[in-house]
Amino acid sequence: MAAVDMTRPAPFGAITTYRAVLGTSRMFALLANWNDARITRNALGKLSDRELDDIGLCRGDIEFMGR
Repeated sequence: MAAVDMTRPAPFGAITTYRAVLGTSRMFALLANWNDARITRNALGKLSDRELDDIGLCRGDIEFMGR
């Protein structure tokens, strides 16, 4: 019986292109997460101290939300 090698090398530049796309998508994900945390901190900052106390937070906790 003859053994046939079915693996082929990746086309020139395919790995570099994949890494570039992966890096770009990770950058957009980080940006989206940062923006979500920013929006959450802004919304919590608009609440009164009594409203924050109702949900179990204080003013000092707002800065650490989303980190």
